Amino acid sequence: MLHFASVTGFVRMILIILLIYFGIKILSRLFAPFLLKFVAKKAEQRFGDQFGQFQKQQQETSKKPGEVTIDKIPKTKVSNKDVGDYVDYEEIE
Repeated sequence: MLHFASVTGFVRMILIILLIYFGIKILSRLFAPFLLKFVAKKAEQRFGDQFGQFQKQQQETSKKPGEVTIDKIPKTKVSNKDVGDYVDYEEIE
């Protein structure tokens, strides 16, 4: 036995979908400013914490005039001597 959707059921489903869509749209317009303020405040706190840590680190590592410090150790190049012999060749025409 086949069951087909009625026209009233289809219209009802479309109306429910539209109601949900417009409800979310209206609620997002109401709550978006509060959400953006919250996100901006959290980002400001994170940046402030990072800046404070940077300032603290700069004060701890303050050096005397003329003092040299190395922050990064350069990478050493590793050469593989077991590759084989280099053979020079010429093209023959």
